[in-house]
Parts: sequence; C-alpha cells; structure tokens
Amino acid sequence: MSSCSSCSGENTHRGPDAAALLQDRLISSTLSKIHYKLFIMSGKGGVGKSSVTVNTAAALSSQGFSVGILDVDIHGPSVPRLLNLAGPIEADTRGELLNPVRYDERLAVISMDSLLQDKDSAVLWRGPKKTAAIRQFISDVNWGKLDFLLIDSPPGTGDEHMTVLKTIPDALCIVVTTPQEISLADVRKAVNFLQYAKANVLGVVENMSGLRCPHCHQEIELFKKGGGKLLAEQYGIPFLGGVPLDPATVIAADKGIPVVFLEGDFPAKQGFLKLADTIVKSATSSLEAIASNHS
Repeated sequence: MSSCSSCSGENTHRGPDAAALLQDRLISSTLSKIHYKLFIMSGKGGVGKSSVTVNTAAALSSQGFSVGILDVDIHGPSVPRLLNLAGPIEADTRGELLNPVRYDERLAVISMDSLLQDKDSAVLWRGPKKTAAIRQFISDVNWGKLDFLLIDSPPGTGDEHMTVLKTIPDALCIVVTTPQEISLADVRKAVNFLQYAKANVLGVVENMSGLRCPHCHQEIELFKKGGGKLLAEQYGIPFLGGVPLDPATVIAADKGIPVVFLEGDFPAKQGFLKLADTIVKSATSSLEAIASNHS
C-alpha cells in the first residue's frame, strides 16, 4: 500500500501542478490581446484549407489589420512554404518568449515547420505531445496585440481540433469545403463535430468554386458549384462565400506569395478579398464574439 502514494492514479487527484497553472495564465494573457480568433478547419484533406488560411490572412492584413497565423498541422505544416518563410523562430530580447516569424509588418506566423532542421523529416508525435505543442504555441509566443489570429488545422477532427477548442473557447470556426459530394460528406462530419463540441461556427467557405476560362472568360463548373452553400443552408449556418479555381493561385503558392498580393486582377484574388470583407462583417456582428469581448 505504501507504493500507492507515488502512483499516477493518486497524482491525478492533486489537481494541476504549478507549471500548468502558470501556462494557463500565460495563455489567458496572450488571448486577451487578440480580438478575433478564427479556427479554419475541414473534415477533408485536399480542399485547399491552408491556401484559404494564408490568403484570407493576407487579405485581412492588406486592409490594415494586424494578423497572425498559428499553424497547428503538426504532421504536415504548409503555411511557411506558402509564404516562403525559411527563417528560424527566435527568442525575444528578454529570452522569455519566442517571436513569430514575420512575413511583413502586419503578418506573422508560428508553425512546426519553422522548428524543424530537416524540412522533410516526419514528426512522429501522439496526442499528448501535440496538445503540449499547441498550448506552447500560444503561451510561449510573443504574439502581441492582434486583430485576427487565424488557426490552420489538419484535416479531420482529432487531437489538434479538440485542443484548440478547449484552449480557445471563443474561437470562431470557419469550415472549408469544395463543391463535390465526396468533400461535402466529410465536411458534414466536421460540422457535426463542431455542433457536438458547442463551438462557435462563423460559416462555410466553398473553395475551388467554379473556374473562369482565361480565353472566353465564361465560368466552368469544373467540380460543380454551390455544394458549400447548400450545406450551410442544411445546417442553418452562414455561407461566407466561394473562391474560384485559378491558375494564379498555383503560381503564387510556388513563389511563396499570397495570390492577393500579386499584381493584376485575378478571380481568386477578388474571391479572397471579398471573403475577407465578409469575415470582418460576420465576426464583428457575431453574438459569440461580442459576448466573449465583454465577458
């Protein structure tokens, strides 16, 4: 019986330790300086979720907002590559916090990719390590004052998603889908997950929504169109808009430049700028956001 006093079973009844309590306070302090937290997710891989995150963030920053991107896709981070950010994460002047990697004066990023010496190495982590990393990305990073923090997540509804919703309960969730049924089937599961978790759902975005022919300028419904809007209507949640397929998006991604920062008038660029406008209006008028800001 004497050995029971040090077993893990008894330790669970002692409550959080001092380190966990300190981290909770740091997380609360950090989040209090961030006006809106947008959680970008999808039940399906390959829908362009990271591209939507990066270009929406860029569109918001182009409107003068201070924006951060928190990439919680531990196993397949892509945000730094979409922004051509190769520099390491460095400590602040006091050596207490980490500074996010800056794209420019209004846009900064934290991602597991910036911590890897070998960018092609796999991260073999299970749930507890991923949870700890995500919490540290908030508590140990000098985000400062932000208008928007966009959180890019992996596909599905796993440990990363549960950690974000538990750590940032006032996050406004944006669900990304493509129009075809194979994507919508998985996205319905993501919406069900958010409803079960009682999360604040800001709305649905339809990516790859049609294609404008570069020759005749007529719209081609390559992957159908309107599936995201129908899904939003089915679940009684807002439809935030659609972003069309656009070769310029591929060119911009390969160059590490958001398509909204490219010179010229491109369908995807206009789609993301319009989406950013809608998100600002929706977040500002969101009852959940208003309640959290006055709690």
